[in-house]
Amino acid sequence: MARRKQRLTWAEPSLFILHSLAEGPKHGYALVKDIEDREGVALGPGTLYAALSRLEAQGFVQALPGDERRRPYRITAPGKEALEDRLLAMTRFAETGLARLNVSPS
Repeated sequence: MARRKQRLTWAEPSLFILHSLAEGPKHGYALVKDIEDREGVALGPGTLYAALSRLEAQGFVQALPGDERRRPYRITAPGKEALEDRLLAMTRFAETGLARLNVSPS
């Protein structure tokens, strides 16, 4: 029997945003497009801007000067550190899970 691949998504908007901004500054639409193209997750404007507001309050992102319609954001040094910590934790979690399933990473 063929094994059907299923994709579970645990949407973490803040993680997706930091991941996208690690590549460089982006405005809202560019963030939404990048996240959707890379992760297959569509963030609505309310979700995006609420998460950006929380990230800015935590000092993980900074709004940059923009024009009337577009305001770019960039990841800060504490944001990069938080992203790195989360990705390393996810790596450990994945390695342990794969080992428990007796699956070697490819």
